[in-house]
Amino acid sequence: MQSSMGSDAPSSVQLPVMLVADVQDSLLVVVHDLSRLDGLLAHTMENLMERFTSASASLADPALQASPELDLVRSTLRAAVTELQFQDMASQLITHTSKILQGCAYRLASESMGMEDGEAVPFVEEVPDRPNPVTQDEMDAGSIELF
Repeated sequence: MQSSMGSDAPSSVQLPVMLVADVQDSLLVVVHDLSRLDGLLAHTMENLMERFTSASASLADPALQASPELDLVRSTLRAAVTELQFQDMASQLITHTSKILQGCAYRLASESMGMEDGEAVPFVEEVPDRPNPVTQDEMDAGSIELF
């Protein structure tokens, strides 16, 4: 008969402190890079929206006569604006991934190195339970499902 003593204890792996510190630093660098990527996407989307709005306003000029070609261009612009919703979904994914990576970095540090007396505990939101906050996988007018 086997003894169950010690079977309830979580298993652990000893890692060198420098390795843990390097992994934590790398995770936090990735979080920073994801934040920069989110900002770049937001800036690009703002610029695209301005350009699409300007183009659409130019095409709405009454001086232009209605033609099938112009109607096709207008329709294409409307579809392109709808597709810009991907920035919102990308931003949600970046935020979600950043929270997970940041949570992993701080958990790794606290579990492997422990906290010293008087050391401030870094504020980290809880790691999200859902594996993916965005379930949309295609863009059609009126068919977005974000949550």
